[in-house]
Amino acid sequence: MLLNIEKLIYGGDGLARLPAGSQKDASPDNKDRGRGKAVFVPFVLTGEKIEGALTEGKPGFARAKVETILEPSPHRVSPPCPHFGRCGGCHYQHASYDHQLEIKKEILRENLRRIAKLELQCEIQVHPSPPWNYRNRSRLQVRTQPNFAAGYFKFSSHELLAVEECPISSPLINRGIAALWQAGRAGKAVEGVREVEFFANADDTKLLLELLCAPEARRAAVRAWAEELCAAMPEVAGVVAFREPQKGVQEPLVAVGASELTYQTKTAAYRVSAGAFFQTNRFLTDELVSIVTAGRSGELAVDLYSGVGLFSTALACNIRHIISVESSQTAAGDLQYNLPINGKAVQSTAEQYLAKAPKPELVVPDLVVVDPPRSGLGDPVARALASAGAPQVIYVSCDPATLARDLIPLQAAGYRVEEAHMIDLFPQTYHLETVLHLAR
Repeated sequence: MLLNIEKLIYGGDGLARLPAGSQKDASPDNKDRGRGKAVFVPFVLTGEKIEGALTEGKPGFARAKVETILEPSPHRVSPPCPHFGRCGGCHYQHASYDHQLEIKKEILRENLRRIAKLELQCEIQVHPSPPWNYRNRSRLQVRTQPNFAAGYFKFSSHELLAVEECPISSPLINRGIAALWQAGRAGKAVEGVREVEFFANADDTKLLLELLCAPEARRAAVRAWAEELCAAMPEVAGVVAFREPQKGVQEPLVAVGASELTYQTKTAAYRVSAGAFFQTNRFLTDELVSIVTAGRSGELAVDLYSGVGLFSTALACNIRHIISVESSQTAAGDLQYNLPINGKAVQSTAEQYLAKAPKPELVVPDLVVVDPPRSGLGDPVARALASAGAPQVIYVSCDPATLARDLIPLQAAGYRVEEAHMIDLFPQTYHLETVLHLAR
């Protein structure tokens, strides 16, 4: 069928519609007629005319794949990665990088308008990244039978796609991937290791490897392979293996060499342990910290979802007291280590802390910084934050839809957006980072 791509939406797909009155089937099994139904198509660009084939039909929408691009966008380019379109990691390699930034900017604006009913009164400031080799952390799936393979999941599946080089990962990580393949081909890979994650330090000179192992993985065999990986690359500072979580608890299995890396920024050096979160774009970490913390001063700041203290440590330079709240035991240990003397680490969920914070810690904080996971704050935390009364809130978000949802109670409490930043921490993918400066 012929489809016109109206726009791109968050998630990487293009939106088209079946023509009103169309007799085209909305599902491959001919059970559903689609009249003006939304059709989601990956790997297309706004304004393109395509010939597509329906792959899935639902009562409210359909999915299709491109058969032929009849009228390509002027922004379409040839993807440099041979795996693009099959690999589930990237979504926008077919678009010029400048156009990727425009796509993300408009998706952010549209989500704020549609969900939060927010028309921004300020311009969205766009912060680009070098588009390639930017990732300091990459996680590969591993298979040992019938033959060794490592790579990513195929697009829209949990089937392994073998990948020996990743153009969005750092040069050192790519050397680590090559060493992993060499060890696997030599028969040194261990049954039961399901994932290998590479984490590189700021100057791309050291690697920390994390292995995720099945419950049946043998400790001695995993240790032997970890030692082999350390010996294969002098840049490997250490290898830490975990068993897959059982009842929500992830059991450490083996540690060979260092269990953490030191990540140096313009502001501070951070200890980041295996299993702790840290920002993944090695080029924009300092810019992100500056956007969040520059020019901030006062008596008290609260940093929720603080991780290892990336923002807290920078804020502590000019704010007298910092309360940093983090739920992960691993990250909270790093947070305590990284914070200066005027910082206080609290291991707690944001919701528990806001509900039970002792007075006067949360009476009138000068600033609250929130950097929640993709799921956002959620209604209880958003409402508690709105009632906390801080004159300034900085919201760092990796999902524009949950950001927009969380803004609803904040706007109702009188907060307005003074600055909006789109930081492209994830080039070639649909993911985007947003920082909003809110004030009341």
